[in-house]
Amino acid sequence: MSMDPRTNTVDGVLRRSAAKFPDRTALTFDGRSWTYRELDAAVTRAAGHLLSLGLEHGDRVAAYGTNSDGYVIGFLGCARAGLVQVPVNYALKGEELRYLVAQSGARAVLVDPGLSGTLDSVRPDLAVEHVLALRDADGSLVEVSAGGEVPELRQQAASTDLAQLLYTSGTTSKPKGAMMTHGALVHEYVSSVIALGLSADDNPLICMPLYHSAGMHVFMMPYLSVGATVNLMAAPDIPEILRRIEADRIGSLFLAPTVWVPLANHPDLDTRDLSSLKKAQYGASIMPVTVLNRLREKYPDLGFYNCFGQSEIGPLATVLGPEDHQDRPSSCGRAVFFVETRVVDAEGNDVPDGVAGEVLYRSPQLCQGYWENPEATAEAFRDGWFHSGDLVTRDAEGFITVVDRIKDVINTGGILVASREVEDAIYTHPAVAEVAVVGTPDEKWIEAITAVVVLREGGQLTSESLIAHVKERIAPFKVPKQVVFVEELPRNQSGKLLKRELRTTGA
Repeated sequence: MSMDPRTNTVDGVLRRSAAKFPDRTALTFDGRSWTYRELDAAVTRAAGHLLSLGLEHGDRVAAYGTNSDGYVIGFLGCARAGLVQVPVNYALKGEELRYLVAQSGARAVLVDPGLSGTLDSVRPDLAVEHVLALRDADGSLVEVSAGGEVPELRQQAASTDLAQLLYTSGTTSKPKGAMMTHGALVHEYVSSVIALGLSADDNPLICMPLYHSAGMHVFMMPYLSVGATVNLMAAPDIPEILRRIEADRIGSLFLAPTVWVPLANHPDLDTRDLSSLKKAQYGASIMPVTVLNRLREKYPDLGFYNCFGQSEIGPLATVLGPEDHQDRPSSCGRAVFFVETRVVDAEGNDVPDGVAGEVLYRSPQLCQGYWENPEATAEAFRDGWFHSGDLVTRDAEGFITVVDRIKDVINTGGILVASREVEDAIYTHPAVAEVAVVGTPDEKWIEAITAVVVLREGGQLTSESLIAHVKERIAPFKVPKQVVFVEELPRNQSGKLLKRELRTTGA
């Protein structure tokens, strides 16, 4: 008996859940709700509509919008039609927007009406043939998929087909399109369900952007695979997040540390009933241990999960569960179900436990390489392993701790210093809200350790007092040579620091 080629596909996840839980609510957004049966039918209608435009198997379709039910239907509709979705950061404009759409070769763009003007400004330079509103417009994807006949599709996806070009954050270079197959993403969903203990009863709230792999592939799709009701917000607004937790009895919440940090300091935190919240996940950047400890002390029954990885692996590679946070709060945990790891030196030799080296991955979750970039593909995939660019240590029990991105290690006076270690020392000062440590060019030191600091509201601090504070906590050669105070740190919409901007400007 041959296996149905739709079984191991992204849209097959929804198909199975619709068969098992047809009348259960699958998705809520902005007052609208979709049962699993309704969402499955809407996805098929969306797929049929996209194909009616003349799009063909393997064509790329860019998605340029904030979170919405239309965004979810668009992603799954592309998957069901055998098209390749290209998620685009909704903050991009001008050359950055033009580059992603052009490099992917997208024939169509699904866009929020509020962003259509930004898209129009670069469209003359693109080969885009079709633009379709995701929602809130006549003829939008939500509108055409909400009712009417459910078509028989003339083309479908297989597990080996590309489902998505998942562009890397571009923190050090031009973004690269990681080629994710249906099969790779389905393996990712299984790893997420197991490592995070996702359940149909979790009642999750998703507000981090779905164009980012964590929001879509660690939470949205895995939660749909187990039959949960996903509560979706357009963007992470902290007062609204706290209100929704209380009003909707939210049980599971994923936020980037860049949202957890201000949430931990927000005055509404003490006025809302958050007793329903049982699972708190974080990832996409490093969570300051001081902030994590503050939240864990305030909510001792709340289980925290550190999710670590990168776009190329779907993105989940390791998880630190609640039971291990007490003893290893700075660790990112152990490899998830479908991921193997090695830690190697610059020559590719495995290093002993506790010695820093680059973490390598081997996994069915991995991308097939970078879209139209064979040089970068060859560099990243060597000897059967994916080279992550992350400098880590691993202990005898397999727990991994991130030291730094290899490109973020600072060479000061010929000695290598991990920026994260300096940042952790600075975060212990109560006046510091956020900090980024970089190496800036210096004739004497090669790179001078420079701390770029955002103060908490009402906080007062001088460079001299902060340096004195840090000197008490780390070795002298790791202490910043200079401190720069700023209003905010440069970040992309995924919450990742753009340290390259700090290195070139000094602040």
